[in-house]
Amino acid sequence: MDTVLEILKYVLPALVVFFTAYFSIKQLIKNERSRRNFELITKNKQIVTPIRLQAYERLALFLERISPENLVMKYSKEQLNVSQLQNQMLKTIRSEFDHNVSQQIYISPQAWEVIKGARENTVKLINATAQQYKPNESALKLSRALLEKVMSQQKTSTQTAIEYLKREVRNYF
Repeated sequence: MDTVLEILKYVLPALVVFFTAYFSIKQLIKNERSRRNFELITKNKQIVTPIRLQAYERLALFLERISPENLVMKYSKEQLNVSQLQNQMLKTIRSEFDHNVSQQIYISPQAWEVIKGARENTVKLINATAQQYKPNESALKLSRALLEKVMSQQKTSTQTAIEYLKREVRNYF
């Protein structure tokens, strides 16, 4: 019995020291991991934030470029007919969209849906207005009709999408 008590006299303090050291080191390692993760997240944000802002800028520029009034100003020429103007506008919208499609990874899914909706509504507006005229009529008629429709609306879908992007940027940054 004396031997057991003598052994316990040495083993119990050793076990207390061991478990104290074990849990202390475990907590220290956990804190160090958390600190490193925080530093990594902070460093990533410093890199990603400018890229995200650039994506919002590019998409705002995309929306400006595909707005019906800007397309009319860019392509309205007397020598074009309705069909040619319509095709030129739709080709520009497609090409601008294809050029900016990768930006969707930097913005929210809701913002991307708003942008796609603006593009689709612009295409629908151009197609619906172009159908009111014969394909070989002067493009000036289509241009005038598009501008009248845009002016009769309070906000175009591209203006609404730009406002949405601005609000989202203000919320994030």
